[in-house]
Amino acid sequence: MSFHDPKSSIPLYFREPPILVDSLETTTSKLQDETVGECLPFLEAAETSDDPTEFNTFGLLSLHREDHVQFLHENLAQFPANFVGLDASRPWMVYWALAALYMLGEDITPLRSRVVKTFYPGQNKSGGFGGGHGHSSHLAGAYATILSLAIVGGEEAYNLVDREAMWRWLGRLKQPDGGFRISEGGEEDTRGAYCALVIISLLSLPISLPLESPARSAGLETFSDGLGEYISRCQTYEGGIGGSPGNEAHGAYAFCAIACLCLLDAPHKSLNKYLDLDALVWWLSARQYAPEGGLAGRTNKVVDGCYSHWLGGCWPLVQAAIQGPRGPKDYSSPLAHNLYSSEGLARYILCCCQEGGGGLRDKPSKSPDSYHTCYTLAGLSVVEHHHSYSVADETKPFESAWSWASQKAQVPSEANPTQTFDTGAHLRPLHPVYVIPHQAVYDMRDWSSRNPVDLA
Repeated sequence: MSFHDPKSSIPLYFREPPILVDSLETTTSKLQDETVGECLPFLEAAETSDDPTEFNTFGLLSLHREDHVQFLHENLAQFPANFVGLDASRPWMVYWALAALYMLGEDITPLRSRVVKTFYPGQNKSGGFGGGHGHSSHLAGAYATILSLAIVGGEEAYNLVDREAMWRWLGRLKQPDGGFRISEGGEEDTRGAYCALVIISLLSLPISLPLESPARSAGLETFSDGLGEYISRCQTYEGGIGGSPGNEAHGAYAFCAIACLCLLDAPHKSLNKYLDLDALVWWLSARQYAPEGGLAGRTNKVVDGCYSHWLGGCWPLVQAAIQGPRGPKDYSSPLAHNLYSSEGLARYILCCCQEGGGGLRDKPSKSPDSYHTCYTLAGLSVVEHHHSYSVADETKPFESAWSWASQKAQVPSEANPTQTFDTGAHLRPLHPVYVIPHQAVYDMRDWSSRNPVDLA
């Protein structure tokens, strides 16, 4: 297939407005029409471009790797004074840049000392990390901090964490109904549950609750007690998952809940035990639109590049739950088809989310930032890789989390099923549960398990 006939490589439903249109016009439907209008010229660019070498045989824009690398390094530099409002998000800005640079093939280890120095003032004696010096500890910031330390790796990074204080702080966040508050006195939601289990598992913290934990008043004894039941109550009538029971289904909370269940137990057990999996698949499927190909975080919302991860990252976990565990000999036979259009998602990311000057964005009308750069690349990495897991010893906590493997996906093109679809981006894979490099997961877990927390 040549560059001279791009139409033959782009399915019609990615090149034209939807055939079926609801006759009821609302503010939401107008916004949807506007979004389609701004995306279509970018999706069709391979047909009209004066430089066809910018596109591969599937009509996909090339990944501007060097521009994105430069953009991310700039996001790790010193910010001007008017960025002070983002100070509490400092751990996230570090994590987004590090994870994205890794996916793009960069060596992260030279940044280790800078990362440790950045996070040192954010740790509180009472346990956990805040956004910076003097900030209260917060699970989201602590999560981003631990993931960043895992990415750069090494004892200098690992030793920064006061793990006993972290364990006691997490114990105070564990609630009698099984869930977790995001901070002391803060809201309780599925973000807190996921962030807490990621930290507990990576740092090999004791699974038993501290005696002073408020959850013990309800008879709970471990961090995992009652957690699956709490997440089950967060699934909505639509099939998606909200931040807390009774709230609207939302893509980011759905990923947190699903990934949390994949830490509690093997996916084929935990997702089927605590969720209506058929309803979840239906809801996830309804979040992808054509012609955009991208994903929307909620019902009646428009596509947004960040959901390439928050929703795109749900699919490998859900598909693995449906397929079940696989032994090492089975890894050579990935699924031939996905339950979503990975080609559509790749088209949206590469054609609509790339910024000419570096960085990726929500959609063409928006500006790039490190948040969208990280999570669009994470979604593209999911498209490029097949993820599967095995279970060696189901009696140990988090055992299935250590057995995930990734390999290059072999997915047929939607325009030509005899041809393997290729994005041409060639990104590195991330662990589908932790969203950091596989080796970073294993190295931090190995170090922490060899250096158990001393509670004497």
